[in-house]
Amino acid sequence: MKRGIGLQDLALMLMAAMLLAGTMARAQSLSTPGARDDQISAIHDLREQVQQLRSLVQAMRSDEAQYHAQTEELRQELQATRSQMAALQSSLTNAAGPAPANAETAAESAAKAGSSPLPLEDRVTSLEESTQLLAGKVDEQYQTKVESASKYRVRLSGIVLLNLFSNRGSTDNQDFPSYVPQPTSANANGNFGATMRQSEIGLEIFGPHLAGARVTGNLQADFAGGFPYITNGVNSGIFRLRIASLRMDWGNTSVVAGQDDLFLSPLSPTSFASLAVPALSYAGNLWAWTPQVRVERRFTLPNEQKITLQAGFLDNLSGAPPYTQSYRSPDPGERSSQPGYGLRTSWTGNVLGRTVTLGTAGYYGRQDWGFNRHVDGWAGMADAAIPLTARLTLSGEFYRGRAIGGLGGGLGRSVLFSGNPLDPATQILGLNSIGGWSGLKFKANAKLEFNGAFGLDDPFIQDLRFFPAGQSYINPNLAQNRSGLVNFIYRPRSNLVLSTEYRRLHTSEVISDSYSSSQVNMVMGVLF
Repeated sequence: MKRGIGLQDLALMLMAAMLLAGTMARAQSLSTPGARDDQISAIHDLREQVQQLRSLVQAMRSDEAQYHAQTEELRQELQATRSQMAALQSSLTNAAGPAPANAETAAESAAKAGSSPLPLEDRVTSLEESTQLLAGKVDEQYQTKVESASKYRVRLSGIVLLNLFSNRGSTDNQDFPSYVPQPTSANANGNFGATMRQSEIGLEIFGPHLAGARVTGNLQADFAGGFPYITNGVNSGIFRLRIASLRMDWGNTSVVAGQDDLFLSPLSPTSFASLAVPALSYAGNLWAWTPQVRVERRFTLPNEQKITLQAGFLDNLSGAPPYTQSYRSPDPGERSSQPGYGLRTSWTGNVLGRTVTLGTAGYYGRQDWGFNRHVDGWAGMADAAIPLTARLTLSGEFYRGRAIGGLGGGLGRSVLFSGNPLDPATQILGLNSIGGWSGLKFKANAKLEFNGAFGLDDPFIQDLRFFPAGQSYINPNLAQNRSGLVNFIYRPRSNLVLSTEYRRLHTSEVISDSYSSSQVNMVMGVLF
């Protein structure tokens, strides 16, 4: 659309005409030959001034066109925001009753800004407020529900974890060692490496209410399931299931079904250097991610005290590795045609304004090793977490058991054989073991903490010597295994973890010497 001459343009034209008239009058008054040079100079000055005026007029026209375009764009954005606010207000009203007061005020302000000729600055301010409110509502929706195939909310979590490690001496596993095997020329000097395979992914599912219970689900996995047989496969860890459980919670009662932590041994030392298996595994810390069904009952007592009873059935595992990677054969515990049984009771109170917990547990699982060879596995356990001061906490566990390799006792061994396990004449012996761990945690402040722990797994030496040429699915000569660690954990932000850990391991053998090794592990992790 064509535009007429503006007042600014007219004023500039008048100024140019006045300058031109004045210059021409001056030129006519210069009648002498010596004044000719002055006339030429005056004409040049006039040309420069006219050119400057033309440039100024062009710049003003360009600015005016830009202002008009920005105003039209803001008007369109304002109209779109009004429509979005109206739709959002309608949605919030249908889902949760009347809209909040701030949403109504923002909607009214947007409507007024679109219907009345407010100044540009006021309209921009109103648009920014409306946009911020809309963005906040959108962020809230994304924070409360990850898109899923069902209508129920899902929350994604996990950690991206980098471990840089340096080992001195031989270890059973390079990145998160548990014991020290006999050194060889290939592993005696130690090693250095890095890994991301302890990174974890988790999903928390918030399901419906059923029979008065709140239903939730939990899925956790990592990349520590082994290595593909490919080039540089050591850095391509195989995806591995850790936890996949369903939980139903009433007021004081809960039912848990699925693969979950070993509820009989609920504590572990704090460590980001060992997430693929809990810290001090096979050195006094019993653990298993095992399918189970358990019931929990909580009783509230005076003075903030509580008694909790837990009882359940567990997949009866012996610790023996599977025969193949493609087909599942029954474990000796599963071959007994009955599950493992577990029972735990705990007391929770308040000391120094902090929570203290004391617990005891028992386990039983029968195992069938073929050819009518049966072993009864059992264990008694105790655990405690006691605050010593406002910043210092003592925690630990203790156990005594037999044939509990499936829970990590006896360095993963449940039984010993006198010879070839496939020979019907071979005798079998359930391995007795005793062990535990204790640790201290000092929280310097909300961002920094220090941890130290020591653990011991001690299979009975008389059992290890019972068969002079004994065999097992794990080295039958492994005896006492000790491990200790110290670390600091620093969280400069709530989702950023920096840590350094030193770990010392010492393992003895029955018919040989004892061996030691150490590891320094540097950690950087991002939680999400």
